[in-house]
Amino acid sequence: MKFLILFILAMVISSIGFKKFVWFISLGYGFSIAGIGVALMFLFSDQLSPVTILLSVLLILYGCRLGGYLLLREKRSASYQNTMKNEVKDGSSMNFFLKVLVWSSCALLYCCEASPIYFRLANGAKPDTVCIVGTVIMILGIILESASDLTKNKYKKEHPKRFCDVGLFRMVRCPNYLGEVLIWTGVFVSGVTALSGAIQWIAALSGWICIVYIMFGGARRLELRQNKNYGDDPEYQHYVKTTPILIPLIPLYSVAKYKWLVG
Repeated sequence: MKFLILFILAMVISSIGFKKFVWFISLGYGFSIAGIGVALMFLFSDQLSPVTILLSVLLILYGCRLGGYLLLREKRSASYQNTMKNEVKDGSSMNFFLKVLVWSSCALLYCCEASPIYFRLANGAKPDTVCIVGTVIMILGIILESASDLTKNKYKKEHPKRFCDVGLFRMVRCPNYLGEVLIWTGVFVSGVTALSGAIQWIAALSGWICIVYIMFGGARRLELRQNKNYGDDPEYQHYVKTTPILIPLIPLYSVAKYKWLVG
């Protein structure tokens, strides 16, 4: 029943996608996660521990930061709006039934992503070492993603027509996506010792696998765009051949040919 409440809450918040289709997966995503974090603290107020309070607060901080960042970028950046128009369907050709399917699928995904924390609370499992490790991974991911966004924003203001290859972007070409992967890997790890039964494992694994897949798809989309914008630049060619696209120290430099990746 409490999981259903989280799902309904995510549906309500992400319904802003009916105003603008991309908001199902952008603003609706960030603010739904924040809403889930708030709901967890209310639904399980009588059994929260310092660690599960921290995990819930991290969901809130993550969601508010992401939603706020996307909202400001959309309002201030004409180039970002044009990019979204070119790369994400506007839903104008989609019938209402399909929009409802996208809406409900997104809301369910957001709940599944946060489900390891939910199941730890719902099962009455006390935080352990694995939970603490997952929390630390999540914190590192939030720091990495936030720092990457700040670095790129600052760099692009000073060099609007050049690709960003400074700071964390020397480690991987998509450090913000790496941060996202770490965040949800941390959430998943935080709950693995509390999961019970096939349904809980399926929910937690599907949420984690889907977001990792989406991040690789996002990296592919960014790579294709950068290849188009900077492909003739020798410095860019050197950069992409020597800097992994998403995972540090893993010699995966391109995912452009993997058309099955969608992000």
